[in-house]
Amino acid sequence: MDGISLEELQLATRNHGMPLEALAYDVTPAGLHYLLIHYDIPAVDAASWRLSVGGAVGRQLSLSLPDVRARPEVTLPVTLECAGNGRTGLEPRAVSQPWILEAVGTAEWTGTPLRGVLEEAGIADGAVEVLFTGLDRGVEGEVEQPYERSLPLEEALREEVLLAHSMNGRPLLPQHGFPLRLVVPGWYGMTHVKWLRAIAVLTEHFEGYQHSRSYRIRQTEDEPGEPVTLIRPRSLMMPPGIPDFLTRKRFVDAGEVVLRGRAWSGLGAVVRVEVSADGGRSWTDAELGSAASRFAWYPWRFLWNATPGEHELCCRATDSTGETQALGPSWNLGGYTNTAVQRIAVTVR
Repeated sequence: MDGISLEELQLATRNHGMPLEALAYDVTPAGLHYLLIHYDIPAVDAASWRLSVGGAVGRQLSLSLPDVRARPEVTLPVTLECAGNGRTGLEPRAVSQPWILEAVGTAEWTGTPLRGVLEEAGIADGAVEVLFTGLDRGVEGEVEQPYERSLPLEEALREEVLLAHSMNGRPLLPQHGFPLRLVVPGWYGMTHVKWLRAIAVLTEHFEGYQHSRSYRIRQTEDEPGEPVTLIRPRSLMMPPGIPDFLTRKRFVDAGEVVLRGRAWSGLGAVVRVEVSADGGRSWTDAELGSAASRFAWYPWRFLWNATPGEHELCCRATDSTGETQALGPSWNLGGYTNTAVQRIAVTVR
């Protein structure tokens, strides 16, 4: 991997991944959950904040935070993953947030279903998308913009899509989108707009920067590419033993070692996790547990008979659509959706 640039280092110090030892938690503590902030964290006065709902609707809405919290409430465990997770495994690497593998976390999100708000506003005939606008603002691709993303109307009307005001039973922290954020279970993290200030029903497709230029799978700048949407299957292992401080290489004692990890997919249920102790030349099924919800990660465990020497541990997930993680990366210009298997160097003593 080429050296990290100053620009990437600035991004890396503002954002953070989830330490892989936190895979031990069914629900990731808020301070360990991965974090990506595109622009700045806005300072929001909850007393004066309003969520506007407009566009192609029968009537405009302006909701205060107490208005939102008074609506029907749902709590749902959801695994969020950044679309750029695994970016540093691609060469040449896109100059962006230099994620390795830790851009993931699972939280219990509490809020009101978006569908109820849209139905109250009244969706006009001809509506095709719903646009979500955050309070954060910046410049990207030489375009000054608020952070905005849209969803196809049918996705926005899914019953599990939430306007979330709480994370793990507490009000959202500033960095996680206080006072309100969007949660779209199954979709990569760029979809979950934070610091939400406006919702607009559209009769035409949104062509803003975050849709037309960013978060698209393409090989060159000139091609339109395919949009990044649902999370592809991935499995991660909690590194066993103890680490070397600088390299993070692991050391374990010979004998039976219990390997544990998590697996998830936005495409379908995880149906299989396999583990390799020889760098992916041979694979054995792990024991797969149950997820807390359809959209949360699955725990798995594997009993490894560790023999003295050097080993490379790998794990891979397969979901109900039949997609299995590849051994190596598939390159694209933005460094998105690289789900190549995790590799952990281990010295067995």
